[in-house]
Amino acid sequence: MKKIFVLDTNVLLHDPEALFKFEDNDVVIPITVIEEIDRFKKDQNETGRNARHISRILDGMRENRGLTEGVKLETGGMLRVEIYRADYLKKLPPELQVDRGDNRILAVAMKLQETCDCKVVFVTKDTNLRIKSDALDLPAEDYESDKVSIEDLYPGASHLELDKDVIDRFYGQGYLDLPGEYHPNHCLTLVDKSNPSHTALGRYNKAMQQVVPLIRIPKDGIWGIHSRNREQQFALDMLMNDDIQLVTLVGKAGTGKTLLAIAAGLLKVADENLYNRLLVSRPVFPMGKDLGFLPGDIEEKLAPWMQPIFDNVELLLGNVEDHGKRKRGYKELVDMGFLEIEALTYIRGRSIPRQFLIVDEAQNLTPHEIKTIITRAGEGTKIVLTGDPYQIDNPYVDSSSNGLTYVVEKFKEQQIAGHIILTKGERSPLAELAANLL
Repeated sequence: MKKIFVLDTNVLLHDPEALFKFEDNDVVIPITVIEEIDRFKKDQNETGRNARHISRILDGMRENRGLTEGVKLETGGMLRVEIYRADYLKKLPPELQVDRGDNRILAVAMKLQETCDCKVVFVTKDTNLRIKSDALDLPAEDYESDKVSIEDLYPGASHLELDKDVIDRFYGQGYLDLPGEYHPNHCLTLVDKSNPSHTALGRYNKAMQQVVPLIRIPKDGIWGIHSRNREQQFALDMLMNDDIQLVTLVGKAGTGKTLLAIAAGLLKVADENLYNRLLVSRPVFPMGKDLGFLPGDIEEKLAPWMQPIFDNVELLLGNVEDHGKRKRGYKELVDMGFLEIEALTYIRGRSIPRQFLIVDEAQNLTPHEIKTIITRAGEGTKIVLTGDPYQIDNPYVDSSSNGLTYVVEKFKEQQIAGHIILTKGERSPLAELAANLL
Protein backbone atom coordinates (compact mmCIF):
# COMPACT_ATOMS: atom_id res chain seq x y z
CA MET A 1 0.00 0.00 0.00
CA LYS A 2 1.20 3.49 -0.81
CA LYS A 3 2.44 5.76 1.96
CA ILE A 4 2.46 9.53 2.33
CA PHE A 5 5.81 11.00 3.37
CA VAL A 6 5.64 14.49 4.88
CA LEU A 7 9.02 16.21 4.55
CA ASP A 8 10.48 18.65 7.04
CA THR A 9 12.52 21.70 5.95
CA ASN A 10 15.85 20.23 7.07
CA VAL A 11 15.40 17.22 4.78
CA LEU A 12 15.19 19.38 1.65
CA LEU A 13 18.02 21.66 2.81
CA HIS A 14 20.15 18.55 3.31
CA ASP A 15 19.23 16.96 -0.04
CA PRO A 16 17.17 18.93 -2.60
CA GLU A 17 16.73 15.71 -4.59
CA ALA A 18 14.96 14.04 -1.65
CA LEU A 19 11.64 14.50 -3.46
CA PHE A 20 12.59 11.70 -5.84
CA LYS A 21 13.86 9.19 -3.26
CA PHE A 22 10.59 7.74 -1.95
CA GLU A 23 9.86 5.32 -4.82
CA ASP A 24 6.18 5.27 -5.85
CA ASN A 25 4.88 6.79 -2.61
CA ASP A 26 3.34 10.25 -2.34
CA VAL A 27 5.40 13.18 -1.02
CA VAL A 28 3.82 16.12 0.79
CA ILE A 29 5.54 19.43 1.55
CA PRO A 30 3.73 21.66 4.08
CA ILE A 31 3.50 25.30 2.92
CA THR A 32 5.44 26.27 6.07
CA VAL A 33 8.44 24.38 4.68
CA ILE A 34 8.39 26.56 1.55
CA GLU A 35 8.30 29.63 3.78
CA GLU A 36 11.28 28.42 5.84
CA ILE A 37 13.31 27.52 2.73
CA ASP A 38 12.82 31.08 1.51
CA ARG A 39 14.75 32.38 4.54
CA PHE A 40 17.87 30.49 3.47
CA LYS A 41 17.90 31.32 -0.25
CA LYS A 42 20.34 34.24 0.05
CA ASP A 43 22.91 32.37 2.16
CA GLN A 44 26.26 31.95 0.40
CA ASN A 45 26.90 28.48 1.75
CA GLU A 46 25.82 24.91 1.04
CA THR A 47 22.48 25.40 2.79
CA GLY A 48 21.75 28.48 0.67
CA ARG A 49 22.63 26.65 -2.55
CA ASN A 50 20.35 23.77 -1.59
CA ALA A 51 17.53 26.21 -0.79
CA ARG A 52 17.84 27.78 -4.24
CA HIS A 53 18.03 24.34 -5.86
CA ILE A 54 14.85 23.03 -4.26
CA SER A 55 13.06 26.29 -5.16
CA ARG A 56 14.01 25.83 -8.82
CA ILE A 57 12.81 22.22 -8.78
CA LEU A 58 9.42 23.16 -7.32
CA ASP A 59 9.06 26.12 -9.67
CA GLY A 60 9.65 23.84 -12.66
CA MET A 61 6.98 21.42 -11.44
CA ARG A 62 4.56 24.27 -10.80
CA GLU A 63 4.51 25.18 -14.50
CA ASN A 64 2.91 21.85 -15.44
CA ARG A 65 0.19 21.77 -12.82
CA GLY A 66 -0.69 23.41 -9.52
CA LEU A 67 1.38 22.00 -6.67
CA THR A 68 -1.60 22.04 -4.32
CA GLU A 69 -3.46 19.70 -6.69
CA GLY A 70 -0.50 17.36 -7.00
CA VAL A 71 2.18 16.72 -9.61
CA LYS A 72 3.06 13.29 -10.92
CA LEU A 73 6.63 12.21 -10.11
CA GLU A 74 8.74 10.07 -12.43
CA THR A 75 9.00 7.50 -9.62
CA GLY A 76 5.23 6.93 -9.79
CA GLY A 77 4.15 8.89 -6.73
CA MET A 78 2.57 12.31 -6.42
CA LEU A 79 4.07 15.51 -5.02
CA ARG A 80 1.89 18.20 -3.54
CA VAL A 81 2.13 21.21 -1.26
CA GLU A 82 -0.25 21.08 1.69
CA ILE A 83 -1.78 24.34 2.94
CA TYR A 84 -1.73 24.96 6.70
CA ARG A 85 -4.88 26.23 8.42
CA ALA A 86 -5.04 27.83 11.86
CA ASP A 87 -7.42 25.24 13.31
CA TYR A 88 -4.86 22.46 12.64
CA LEU A 89 -2.97 23.44 15.80
CA LYS A 90 -5.98 22.37 17.86
CA LYS A 91 -5.11 18.78 16.95
CA LEU A 92 -1.93 19.11 19.01
CA PRO A 93 -1.56 19.02 22.82
CA PRO A 94 -1.75 22.42 24.58
CA GLU A 95 2.04 22.55 24.96
CA LEU A 96 2.46 22.41 21.17
CA GLN A 97 -0.26 24.87 20.21
CA VAL A 98 2.25 27.72 20.02
CA ASP A 99 2.28 29.15 16.49
CA ARG A 100 5.78 28.07 15.43
CA GLY A 101 7.12 26.55 12.22
CA ASP A 102 7.82 23.11 13.71
CA ASN A 103 4.36 22.91 15.25
CA ARG A 104 2.68 23.98 11.99
CA ILE A 105 4.49 21.26 10.06
CA LEU A 106 3.65 18.69 12.70
CA ALA A 107 0.00 19.80 12.66
CA VAL A 108 -0.21 19.33 8.89
CA ALA A 109 1.19 15.80 9.21
CA MET A 110 -1.33 15.02 11.99
CA LYS A 111 -4.20 16.34 9.84
CA LEU A 112 -3.15 14.10 6.94
CA GLN A 113 -2.99 11.10 9.25
CA GLU A 114 -6.54 11.85 10.40
CA THR A 115 -8.02 12.28 6.92
CA CYS A 116 -6.07 9.72 4.88
CA ASP A 117 -6.65 5.96 4.83
CA CYS A 118 -3.01 5.22 4.01
CA LYS A 119 0.02 5.36 6.32
CA VAL A 120 1.49 8.82 6.92
CA VAL A 121 5.19 9.07 7.81
CA PHE A 122 6.83 12.28 9.00
CA VAL A 123 10.43 12.57 7.75
CA THR A 124 12.75 14.95 9.63
CA LYS A 125 16.38 15.19 10.63
CA ASP A 126 15.37 17.01 13.82
CA THR A 127 15.73 14.52 16.68
CA ASN A 128 13.40 16.38 19.06
CA LEU A 129 10.73 16.70 16.38
CA ARG A 130 10.87 12.94 15.83
CA ILE A 131 10.38 12.44 19.56
CA LYS A 132 7.35 14.77 19.58
CA SER A 133 5.91 13.02 16.55
CA ASP A 134 6.32 9.62 18.15
CA ALA A 135 4.62 10.87 21.33
CA LEU A 136 1.63 11.85 19.17
CA ASP A 137 1.49 8.34 17.59
CA LEU A 138 2.62 9.77 14.26
CA PRO A 139 5.30 7.54 12.65
CA ALA A 140 8.53 9.51 12.22
CA GLU A 141 11.77 8.65 10.46
CA ASP A 142 15.16 10.20 9.86
CA TYR A 143 16.14 10.84 6.25
CA GLU A 144 18.68 8.10 5.61
CA SER A 145 18.99 7.82 1.84
CA ASP A 146 22.67 8.79 1.94
CA LYS A 147 23.56 7.40 5.35
CA VAL A 148 26.29 4.81 5.86
CA SER A 149 26.33 3.07 9.23
CA ILE A 150 29.72 3.77 10.79
CA GLU A 151 29.70 0.30 12.38
CA ASP A 152 29.29 -1.26 8.93
CA LEU A 153 31.80 0.99 7.16
CA TYR A 154 33.98 -0.90 4.70
CA PRO A 155 37.32 -1.51 6.54
CA GLY A 156 39.47 -1.82 3.42
CA ALA A 157 41.53 -4.71 4.82
CA SER A 158 41.17 -8.22 6.17
CA HIS A 159 43.10 -11.38 7.11
CA LEU A 160 43.21 -14.54 5.00
CA GLU A 161 44.50 -17.84 6.39
CA LEU A 162 46.39 -20.00 3.88
CA ASP A 163 48.74 -22.98 3.81
CA LYS A 164 52.46 -22.34 4.27
CA ASP A 165 53.36 -23.34 0.70
CA VAL A 166 50.81 -20.85 -0.71
CA ILE A 167 52.42 -17.96 1.17
CA ASP A 168 55.89 -19.17 0.10
CA ARG A 169 54.68 -19.23 -3.50
CA PHE A 170 53.45 -15.63 -3.12
CA TYR A 171 56.92 -14.56 -1.99
CA GLY A 172 58.58 -16.58 -4.74
CA GLN A 173 56.57 -15.56 -7.82
CA GLY A 174 55.53 -12.08 -6.66
CA TYR A 175 51.79 -12.61 -6.98
CA LEU A 176 49.06 -15.04 -5.96
CA ASP A 177 46.04 -16.04 -8.05
CA LEU A 178 43.01 -15.56 -5.84
CA PRO A 179 39.56 -15.55 -7.45
CA GLY A 180 37.25 -14.11 -4.83
CA GLU A 181 34.71 -11.51 -3.84
CA TYR A 182 37.17 -8.89 -2.66
CA HIS A 183 36.74 -5.26 -3.61
CA PRO A 184 39.35 -3.65 -5.88
CA ASN A 185 42.53 -2.66 -3.99
CA HIS A 186 41.39 -4.52 -0.89
CA CYS A 187 44.36 -4.93 1.47
CA LEU A 188 45.11 -8.46 2.64
CA THR A 189 47.25 -9.97 5.38
CA LEU A 190 48.08 -13.53 4.34
CA VAL A 191 48.55 -15.67 7.45
CA ASP A 192 50.12 -19.13 7.68
CA LYS A 193 47.59 -21.51 9.27
CA SER A 194 50.29 -23.50 11.01
CA ASN A 195 52.48 -20.54 12.01
CA PRO A 196 50.61 -17.24 12.59
CA SER A 197 53.90 -15.31 12.72
CA HIS A 198 54.56 -16.28 9.07
CA THR A 199 52.65 -13.61 7.15
CA ALA A 200 52.68 -11.59 3.95
CA LEU A 201 51.06 -8.31 3.00
CA GLY A 202 49.39 -7.70 -0.35
CA ARG A 203 46.74 -5.75 -2.23
CA TYR A 204 44.00 -7.34 -4.33
CA ASN A 205 44.09 -6.56 -8.04
CA LYS A 206 40.47 -7.10 -9.08
CA ALA A 207 41.12 -6.99 -12.83
CA MET A 208 43.77 -9.72 -12.66
CA GLN A 209 42.15 -11.51 -9.69
CA GLN A 210 45.52 -11.63 -8.00
CA VAL A 211 47.07 -10.54 -4.73
CA VAL A 212 50.09 -8.38 -5.57
CA PRO A 213 52.87 -7.25 -3.19
CA LEU A 214 52.84 -3.78 -1.70
CA ILE A 215 55.03 -1.11 -3.27
CA ARG A 216 58.51 -1.21 -1.77
CA ILE A 217 59.30 1.87 0.29
CA PRO A 218 62.89 3.26 0.16
CA LYS A 219 65.13 2.45 3.15
CA ASP A 220 65.28 6.09 4.17
CA GLY A 221 61.47 6.27 4.05
CA ILE A 222 59.26 8.85 2.39
CA TRP A 223 60.66 12.22 3.39
CA GLY A 224 62.01 10.46 6.46
CA ILE A 225 58.66 8.85 7.34
CA HIS A 226 58.42 5.07 7.85
CA SER A 227 55.27 3.05 8.44
CA ARG A 228 54.88 1.95 12.05
CA ASN A 229 52.10 -0.61 11.63
CA ARG A 230 50.36 -2.74 9.04
CA GLU A 231 47.58 -0.26 8.24
CA GLN A 232 50.13 2.48 7.60
CA GLN A 233 51.93 0.16 5.19
CA PHE A 234 48.67 -0.37 3.32
CA ALA A 235 48.02 3.39 3.32
CA LEU A 236 51.48 4.21 1.92
CA ASP A 237 51.04 1.58 -0.80
CA MET A 238 47.84 3.23 -2.04
CA LEU A 239 49.27 6.73 -1.71
CA MET A 240 52.32 5.75 -3.77
CA ASN A 241 50.33 3.85 -6.42
CA ASP A 242 49.69 6.21 -9.35
CA ASP A 243 46.88 3.99 -10.70
CA ILE A 244 44.79 4.68 -7.59
CA GLN A 245 43.39 8.17 -8.12
CA LEU A 246 41.18 8.40 -5.03
CA VAL A 247 42.41 7.35 -1.58
CA THR A 248 40.34 7.57 1.61
CA LEU A 249 42.14 7.31 4.96
CA VAL A 250 39.82 6.99 7.96
CA GLY A 251 41.00 6.79 11.53
CA LYS A 252 41.01 8.34 14.98
CA ALA A 253 43.30 11.16 16.02
CA GLY A 254 47.02 10.39 15.88
CA THR A 255 46.93 7.45 13.46
CA GLY A 256 49.09 9.32 10.93
CA LYS A 257 46.49 9.95 8.20
CA THR A 258 47.52 13.51 7.34
CA LEU A 259 51.25 13.01 7.84
CA LEU A 260 51.40 10.00 5.53
CA ALA A 261 49.34 11.78 2.87
CA ILE A 262 51.51 14.92 2.93
CA ALA A 263 54.76 12.89 2.89
CA ALA A 264 53.59 10.89 -0.14
CA GLY A 265 52.38 14.05 -1.85
CA LEU A 266 55.70 15.86 -1.37
CA LEU A 267 57.60 12.86 -2.74
CA LYS A 268 55.38 12.69 -5.83
CA VAL A 269 55.56 16.45 -6.43
CA ALA A 270 59.04 17.53 -5.36
CA ASP A 271 61.07 14.36 -6.02
CA GLU A 272 59.31 12.45 -8.79
CA ASN A 273 57.68 15.47 -10.55
CA LEU A 274 54.58 13.43 -11.34
CA TYR A 275 52.27 16.24 -10.23
CA ASN A 276 52.57 19.99 -10.66
CA ARG A 277 51.68 20.87 -7.10
CA LEU A 278 50.63 19.52 -3.72
CA LEU A 279 47.32 21.22 -2.95
CA VAL A 280 46.16 20.88 0.66
CA SER A 281 42.84 22.06 2.05
CA ARG A 282 40.48 21.49 4.93
CA PRO A 283 36.96 22.72 5.76
CA VAL A 284 36.77 25.71 8.08
CA PHE A 285 34.86 24.56 11.16
CA PRO A 286 35.92 25.66 14.65
CA MET A 287 36.01 23.30 17.63
CA GLY A 288 34.07 25.06 20.34
CA LYS A 289 33.20 28.77 20.21
CA ASP A 290 34.20 30.64 17.10
CA LEU A 291 36.64 33.51 17.63
CA GLY A 292 34.88 35.65 15.05
CA PHE A 293 36.36 37.36 12.01
CA LEU A 294 40.12 37.13 11.64
CA PRO A 295 42.25 40.06 10.47
CA GLY A 296 44.54 40.20 7.46
CA ASP A 297 44.55 38.94 3.90
CA ILE A 298 43.39 35.49 2.79
CA GLU A 299 46.69 33.85 3.77
CA GLU A 300 46.59 35.34 7.27
CA LYS A 301 42.92 34.40 7.72
CA LEU A 302 43.61 30.80 6.71
CA ALA A 303 46.72 30.40 8.87
CA PRO A 304 44.93 29.32 12.12
CA TRP A 305 42.81 26.77 10.25
CA MET A 306 45.74 25.36 8.29
CA GLN A 307 48.20 25.23 11.20
CA PRO A 308 47.84 21.42 11.55
CA ILE A 309 48.96 21.11 7.93
CA PHE A 310 51.92 23.42 8.55
CA ASP A 311 52.87 21.38 11.63
CA ASN A 312 53.04 18.19 9.58
CA VAL A 313 55.12 19.84 6.85
CA GLU A 314 57.50 21.27 9.47
CA LEU A 315 57.89 17.78 10.93
CA LEU A 316 58.80 16.39 7.53
CA LEU A 317 61.29 19.16 6.82
CA GLY A 318 62.88 18.84 10.24
CA ASN A 319 64.33 21.56 12.40
CA VAL A 320 67.24 22.44 10.13
CA GLU A 321 69.62 25.19 11.21
CA ASP A 322 70.80 27.63 8.54
CA HIS A 323 73.39 30.20 9.67
CA GLY A 324 71.99 30.06 13.14
CA LYS A 325 68.44 30.67 11.96
CA ARG A 326 65.66 28.18 11.39
CA LYS A 327 64.61 27.71 7.77
CA ARG A 328 61.27 29.05 6.65
CA GLY A 329 59.86 25.53 6.54
CA TYR A 330 56.58 25.23 4.69
CA LYS A 331 56.89 28.77 3.26
CA GLU A 332 59.96 27.62 1.37
CA LEU A 333 57.90 24.93 -0.37
CA VAL A 334 55.14 27.47 -1.09
CA ASP A 335 57.64 29.89 -2.65
CA MET A 336 59.09 27.11 -4.78
CA GLY A 337 55.61 26.26 -6.11
CA PHE A 338 55.53 22.73 -4.64
CA LEU A 339 52.88 23.41 -2.00
CA GLU A 340 49.65 25.39 -2.03
CA ILE A 341 47.15 25.83 0.79
CA GLU A 342 43.62 26.76 -0.20
CA ALA A 343 40.21 27.09 1.41
CA LEU A 344 37.52 24.77 0.06
CA THR A 345 35.25 27.81 -0.17
CA TYR A 346 36.88 28.79 -3.46
CA ILE A 347 37.13 25.37 -5.11
CA ARG A 348 33.73 25.47 -6.85
CA GLY A 349 34.08 26.01 -10.60
CA ARG A 350 37.78 25.16 -10.70
CA SER A 351 39.44 22.48 -12.77
CA ILE A 352 42.46 20.94 -11.05
CA PRO A 353 44.75 18.99 -13.45
CA ARG A 354 47.94 17.12 -12.48
CA GLN A 355 47.82 17.95 -8.80
CA PHE A 356 48.09 15.87 -5.64
CA LEU A 357 45.04 17.12 -3.71
CA ILE A 358 44.68 16.38 0.01
CA VAL A 359 41.44 17.25 1.80
CA ASP A 360 41.98 16.97 5.54
CA GLU A 361 39.13 16.67 8.07
CA ALA A 362 36.83 15.52 5.25
CA GLN A 363 34.33 14.15 7.79
CA ASN A 364 33.05 17.74 8.20
CA LEU A 365 31.86 17.87 4.60
CA THR A 366 28.43 16.92 3.29
CA PRO A 367 28.07 14.32 0.51
CA HIS A 368 27.25 17.12 -1.93
CA GLU A 369 30.37 19.10 -0.95
CA ILE A 370 32.51 15.99 -1.41
CA LYS A 371 30.99 15.50 -4.86
CA THR A 372 31.83 19.12 -5.72
CA ILE A 373 35.47 18.55 -4.73
CA ILE A 374 36.01 15.24 -6.52
CA THR A 375 34.40 16.52 -9.71
CA ARG A 376 37.04 19.28 -9.81
CA ALA A 377 39.73 16.66 -10.55
CA GLY A 378 41.32 17.19 -13.94
CA GLU A 379 43.49 14.84 -15.98
CA GLY A 380 46.25 13.23 -13.89
CA THR A 381 45.03 14.46 -10.48
CA LYS A 382 45.08 12.29 -7.37
CA ILE A 383 42.73 13.05 -4.46
CA VAL A 384 43.31 11.94 -0.86
CA LEU A 385 40.53 12.35 1.71
CA THR A 386 41.43 11.98 5.38
CA GLY A 387 39.30 12.24 8.50
CA ASP A 388 37.78 10.79 11.64
CA PRO A 389 33.98 10.26 11.49
CA TYR A 390 33.84 10.40 15.30
CA GLN A 391 35.23 13.96 15.42
CA ILE A 392 32.67 16.07 13.58
CA ASP A 393 32.31 19.82 14.12
CA ASN A 394 29.75 20.42 11.35
CA PRO A 395 26.28 20.56 12.99
CA TYR A 396 24.56 19.39 9.79
CA VAL A 397 26.25 15.99 9.43
CA ASP A 398 27.00 13.06 11.74
CA SER A 399 29.15 9.94 11.71
CA SER A 400 26.75 8.24 9.28
CA SER A 401 25.79 11.08 6.94
CA ASN A 402 29.11 12.85 6.35
CA GLY A 403 30.80 13.03 2.96
CA LEU A 404 33.83 10.94 3.90
CA THR A 405 31.94 7.77 4.81
CA TYR A 406 29.62 8.39 1.86
CA VAL A 407 32.56 8.34 -0.58
CA VAL A 408 34.03 5.19 1.01
CA GLU A 409 30.79 3.30 0.44
CA LYS A 410 30.15 4.64 -3.06
CA PHE A 411 33.69 4.03 -4.39
CA LYS A 412 34.54 0.67 -2.81
CA GLU A 413 33.79 -1.18 -6.07
CA GLN A 414 35.90 1.12 -8.27
CA GLN A 415 39.31 0.12 -9.65
CA ILE A 416 40.74 3.63 -9.27
CA ALA A 417 39.84 3.96 -5.56
CA GLY A 418 41.47 2.62 -2.42
CA HIS A 419 40.50 2.78 1.25
CA ILE A 420 41.90 1.81 4.62
CA ILE A 421 40.85 2.36 8.23
CA LEU A 422 43.79 3.20 10.50
CA THR A 423 43.25 2.00 14.05
CA LYS A 424 46.53 2.32 15.98
CA GLY A 425 47.57 5.75 17.19
CA GLU A 426 51.23 6.59 16.62
CA ARG A 427 51.37 10.26 17.68
CA SER A 428 52.45 9.47 21.24
CA PRO A 429 51.53 7.03 24.04
CA LEU A 430 49.59 9.85 25.74
CA ALA A 431 47.61 10.72 22.58
CA GLU A 432 46.80 7.04 21.98
CA LEU A 433 45.63 6.60 25.56
CA ALA A 434 43.46 9.72 25.36
CA ALA A 435 41.90 8.61 22.06
CA ASN A 436 40.94 5.28 23.61
CA LEU A 437 39.83 6.43 27.07
CA LEU A 438 38.17 9.81 26.55
